[in-house]
Amino acid sequence: MRLSGRKTPSFARPWAQQQRLILLALIVLNTSAYVAHVFLNAYDPEFARAYLGLSKAGVENAYAWQFVTAALMHASVWHFLGNTIVLYLLGRDVECIIGQRHFLLLYVAGAAAGELGHLFLMPATTVLFGASGGVAAVLIAYATILPELELTSTRFLLPVRLKAKHLAYTACAVGVLLVFLDRAAAVMHGAFLGGCAAGWLYAHLLGFGRPSRMQRALHRHRAASERYERMDAEQFIAEEVDPLLEKISRTGIASLTRAERRTLAKAREKLAAKP
Repeated sequence: MRLSGRKTPSFARPWAQQQRLILLALIVLNTSAYVAHVFLNAYDPEFARAYLGLSKAGVENAYAWQFVTAALMHASVWHFLGNTIVLYLLGRDVECIIGQRHFLLLYVAGAAAGELGHLFLMPATTVLFGASGGVAAVLIAYATILPELELTSTRFLLPVRLKAKHLAYTACAVGVLLVFLDRAAAVMHGAFLGGCAAGWLYAHLLGFGRPSRMQRALHRHRAASERYERMDAEQFIAEEVDPLLEKISRTGIASLTRAERRTLAKAREKLAAKP
């Protein structure tokens, strides 16, 4: 899918195909892991659940490899097909926009956060086949980067117009319901909510989406610090200190807030640094 309606010139460098290297590598890796899982199930149906899926028992027994193998495990053929289709359809645009390195880190962050989310949210008796964690991170990152983009029949073969943000809302709601309704045996949805959180956070750290409350607070703090550095002592006293002195004369020094007391401390620093 192109983000613009222009036709690609014949002499243009095929940058999009080159940018999808990580996506194709992840699909090959997940496909190979699923084929190996099928053969293991034919030989010993309990082996993958006992040693490859993530479980609290495995963590207690120091089966550290489970954090890697669980991120490649699928609970069924439909789980595998659904993850592969979503990863391919959405991952193409995400990798082109954020680049190969960030796309790989996004996927890994989603897988790791999904596993941690499973350990916190699900009972100790469950086993996680958590390939959905990385896919959920890609899905939410896509919706954060392109929230108003309509996913029409060219993308999901849907007869209705569906925006990317609405797809993300629906997926998160289904993930929450499954966490409460299906809490036994081997599960695949335990990684979904953690992956969603990682995808949202990673996209925001890259500068996409609406700024969060924390980002706005950090921006205000940075702007205030830069303004403080630019002001000389006379300007700082005139604009910041004089109003506080008037407040002290009216209501007393005890009426100053903690932020206003910090402003007076900065005034002393300005005066001490004045040549």
